[in-house]
Amino acid sequence: MTKEEKSKMWKKWTTKKKNMYILARKFPRLLPYFYRRSFLSGVHGQIETTLALSLAIRDKALLEHPLFEKFWQRDVEESVRQKNAKPFVEEAVLQVSNWGFSPADLKVQRKRPGKGIMHWIKSLFGQTEEILTGFLGQIHVWQGMEDMVVPPSTSDFLQRVLPDAMVHRLLYEGHFTYFYFCDECHRHIFSTVFGNPQGPFTPEPEPEPDQSPIQNDDGETQDTILGDVATDEENVSSVVNPDKEDYID
Repeated sequence: MTKEEKSKMWKKWTTKKKNMYILARKFPRLLPYFYRRSFLSGVHGQIETTLALSLAIRDKALLEHPLFEKFWQRDVEESVRQKNAKPFVEEAVLQVSNWGFSPADLKVQRKRPGKGIMHWIKSLFGQTEEILTGFLGQIHVWQGMEDMVVPPSTSDFLQRVLPDAMVHRLLYEGHFTYFYFCDECHRHIFSTVFGNPQGPFTPEPEPEPDQSPIQNDDGETQDTILGDVATDEENVSSVVNPDKEDYID
């Protein structure tokens, strides 16, 4: 990222988040002390206070909804059930570590030919195949324009390094509003990536044939057997034509 892109992201962060970022990069051994005072203290509190997040108006309104508060409380209780700070420290360190690749590696480009005399000889006597590297599919990025956790400058960076990526800029959306408890948003994402669904979601069951017994006029049930019907027809034919003889060639 350029200095300007980093500066735009840094300005959106709270002071506590900046300090946690510095600790994770330079002094990760001090992180357990802060996690025991926040997550592992037994006091849930608000998510923006616990995670040191800067939230926009719509995100704050969503977090104050009873459904989200119930979800957040259940999630925190499950996370702190073992009261172990090690997973939190490892996650914080991973977020600020170098993972060995960059988003630019997803860009489709020609694979560079190998070095050495053998590759040079092969290129002289044989036609080398063109090999493409990167992600060959379409890349989609959804960015809330009021997101203060992952600011819009992040999508600007991704579009710069991945010019073929499709960036969906969502007006008036924050970090949580387009993801949590929004079925219509999920349908839009899946239809964009996989296309519109073909046919109904749940197939209709085929009607079963009617196998109810036949009833007479007096209400009595009459069982019909196909074999008996065929036998009765043969008997009637023999009575009508008693002199008829069967010939077998």
